[in-house]
Amino acid sequence: MTVFLSTDRLVLRQFTPDDAELLVELDGDPAVMRYLTGGRPTPPATVRESHLPRILDHYQRPPGLGWWVALDRGSADFLGWFEFRPTRDGDAREVELGYRLRRAAWGRGLATEGGLALVERGFTGLGVERVTANTMAVNAASRRVLEKCGLRHVRTYVGDWPELIEGAEHGEVEYALTRRQWLRRDTG
Repeated sequence: MTVFLSTDRLVLRQFTPDDAELLVELDGDPAVMRYLTGGRPTPPATVRESHLPRILDHYQRPPGLGWWVALDRGSADFLGWFEFRPTRDGDAREVELGYRLRRAAWGRGLATEGGLALVERGFTGLGVERVTANTMAVNAASRRVLEKCGLRHVRTYVGDWPELIEGAEHGEVEYALTRRQWLRRDTG
């Protein structure tokens, strides 16, 4: 198991080919997929043949960037995953922060804990200059996590989505944090 980082309650490690069923289960939960697909599960074949190979391929690119399995540090239970990958292929200066957690992990501060750890790692050891994140405008819980991680609202926009889901009429929001802003966080 290749551990990327640990926090008080989380271990983030690289994905392996053996993690396919964990992703199938996670993406099969309508509540988890609510703000992504309107609750429709990702077909298992898509997870196995497209999503997981793309995740594994990212480990061949700038080190320390990609997707990470999130495990409970005490029990080693699968909690979900975190994403911290370049917005432009091979360019580690700007990365996207994302996460997808099982319902059992919701409301416990784990998304914030993992997000804060990734932001710190990015700005202190990976050469990241800007962290960005996107979610639906109506996804209040994720917006609050991003704010707790220090990201600030940049813009609201409406994407050209092939299939609209409930709440899409309110648009998407982009949040961001620069390394300079992060360094000034304790000094006001």
